[in-house]
Amino acid sequence: MPARFDASNCPVPAWLPEGHSQTIYGARLAIHHRASFTRERVETPDGDFIDLDWAVPGPSRIPDPACTALGQGPALALFHGLEGSSLSPYAQSIAHHFRARGWTVVIPHFRGCSGTPNRLPRAYHSGDSDEIAFMLDTVRARLPQARWHAAGISLGGNALAKYLGERGTAASGLTAAAAVSAPLDLTAGGHTLGRGFVNRQVYTRMFVRTLRAKVLDKARRFPGVFDVVGVANAQDLYEFDDAYTAPQHGFANVADYWSRASALPWLRGITVPTLVLNARNDPFLPARFLPGPWDASDAVLLHQPAHGGHAVFPCGHVRPHLHWLPRRLERFFLDGS
Repeated sequence: MPARFDASNCPVPAWLPEGHSQTIYGARLAIHHRASFTRERVETPDGDFIDLDWAVPGPSRIPDPACTALGQGPALALFHGLEGSSLSPYAQSIAHHFRARGWTVVIPHFRGCSGTPNRLPRAYHSGDSDEIAFMLDTVRARLPQARWHAAGISLGGNALAKYLGERGTAASGLTAAAAVSAPLDLTAGGHTLGRGFVNRQVYTRMFVRTLRAKVLDKARRFPGVFDVVGVANAQDLYEFDDAYTAPQHGFANVADYWSRASALPWLRGITVPTLVLNARNDPFLPARFLPGPWDASDAVLLHQPAHGGHAVFPCGHVRPHLHWLPRRLERFFLDGS
């Protein structure tokens, strides 16, 4: 059976007419609530660490498995996007929304994204489903009786969707999931970000600047491990991923990485009820590359509004806000629609 399909629109203001303006305004200027977190550091099996930011109902704390007050309630693990964190506006907005409604929210940071450099030469990548599995196992161990949900934004959405498709019924510990603005076809998305003035000079430059700085810092700690010249000269994600991400994470080259890490081929294997939400004007992934109903299982709801941009979906006529996305996630988590 094919996936369900929803084309209902996100009511963005008329004065933000296309994907770039919606994305940039939403990420930089839109009104959003702010959440506070309690941080927990967790050691990984390979000698590194990840940081978990918790927002729980009541006094801020890290959940204890023995705490029955939290143990039976709903919980959400939220995976951020490329170079994102718990400080990203979409993460703040979503965390505040769900915590205010009695949910436990945790934002696991991909390695190197919590404000502290990770210990190993490796970092994180778009298809790291094993890392998603470790993070989910870790947070579920804190609250084993909670009704766990998961959502991923952009890179985090792709990694989560790939995890769900690969694991199939083995991912049944989740009540429901959502992948938002996920670049499900990494090859199409990567090449798109390398083309056009705004894509190259705004988004790509921002990503490459922070990624390059992190890797060049690693190069000082791990001399001789990286292609320092390739990283230093990288002008787009194709060149950066070819010089660093692919070789450090077990891929032959950037083409191999983008192909094998894409979630699109795994959507048919998803058995957990999953919302896959992509605006059709997302400047990171053109509409022609978005999945259709026959590309996903019947556990998936594909929602593709005409507007929303990338990851933020600003709404409101005068002063746009970021409330639409958390409300959309809540609706799906509560009734599957």
